Amino acid sequence: MTKIIATLIASLFATAAFAQAPAASAPASSSPAVVKAQAKETKAVAKADAKETKAVVNAEAKEAKAVAGAKEDVAGAKADEKVAKVKAHKKAKKAKAKAHAEAASAEAKAAPAAAPAK
Repeated sequence: MTKIIATLIASLFATAAFAQAPAASAPASSSPAVVKAQAKETKAVAKADAKETKAVVNAEAKEAKAVAGAKEDVAGAKADEKVAKVKAHKKAKKAKAKAHAEAASAEAKAAPAAAPAK
């Protein structure tokens, strides 16, 4: 945003300086054709500056939009990663609980078999 403002201010100063320069250097008794040509040239320069400023603003807006989109993608990926991590932890907990249950049942089965051996 600061680049946009700086560009606009710079273009305003450039057009103001350019518009005043011919008036200061032009003699008081200029012919109407010369004055007309200078005015036409000044208009053309102002138009070109406006066009350039507009192009810069549009380019910066596109860049900002692309950056925002990339940030959204990163945020989405991080959220997906968190969900996957939570799912993995949940799955690991279930597997651990199942392993403990199987171990407990195996011990329970082994304990009665060991009792008759006494």
